[in-house]
Amino acid sequence: MKFTIYQESRIGRRKANQDRIAYCYSRDALLMVVADGMGGHLYGEVAAHISVQFITEAFQREARPTLDDPAMFMSRALTRAHAAILDYAFDKKLPDAPRTTIVACIVQNGVAYWAHAGDSRLYLLRQGRIEARTRDHSRIQLMMEHGLLTPADARRHPERNRIYSCLGGGHPPQIEFSKRTPLHDDDLLVLCTDGVWGPLQDEGLVEGLAGTNVMDAVPKLMTRAETLAGASCDNLSAIAMCWHDDAIDVPDNAVSTRTMALDKFTTQLETFERTRAPAGSYEITEDEIERAISEINQAIQKFSK
Repeated sequence: MKFTIYQESRIGRRKANQDRIAYCYSRDALLMVVADGMGGHLYGEVAAHISVQFITEAFQREARPTLDDPAMFMSRALTRAHAAILDYAFDKKLPDAPRTTIVACIVQNGVAYWAHAGDSRLYLLRQGRIEARTRDHSRIQLMMEHGLLTPADARRHPERNRIYSCLGGGHPPQIEFSKRTPLHDDDLLVLCTDGVWGPLQDEGLVEGLAGTNVMDAVPKLMTRAETLAGASCDNLSAIAMCWHDDAIDVPDNAVSTRTMALDKFTTQLETFERTRAPAGSYEITEDEIERAISEINQAIQKFSK
């Protein structure tokens, strides 16, 4: 495989970053995953962290160096991540389980497969246009589909953040799966939270990524989203991957997995230490963070068999 990939997560104007993002690749398969946690006092980011870490570790166990069935892998991994969040809430005796959106993508043999629950999105951009895009599992999306709301009105609607499918919470997730999608040279796969696509909308996102290297384009795109969102800027996170055919020249910063060992993985996963606002601005202590990390690992281990 040859591809260029970049990921970044920013806190925006919030006290903590409840987004979690990761990518992981073996010699012949690539995973990308983005989650946007929901819930106060640490719990939203715990839900997001459980989901991203669980899916990444499952990928490392099974992609040796490819997955037998990428779609089935995502169905199983997302469902078990949901169960791990519920188990965490049960052990903590929480009145409501924390929740998180999720969007995950596998690329294997030049073909992309993705799945999502909630309103974190995946875009497939081809030759400067949107070839495919996930459908938000939100009340606003349903209202627009029934002609009750225009896209312009949706941007200002007070319930624009209400979603009906997620991991965690009180209901089983409604996970939506893509069809098998072969990739073309220079295709872009972009996974992002609503902190990115909300201020930019589809047009701004496409314009910001068209004809540029993702290593340069994504930081500028996120800065633009922060500027447009202003004082209400949410956490914002994105992973962008540009696919390269093996037979052509590729950028100097492209990843080539040709020489990787069959049992090796490269992983980039955001940690708790990089998701906090400056000291003293958030009510979570270092001891609570350490305890949360331990509890996350315990919840994941129960469902990793």
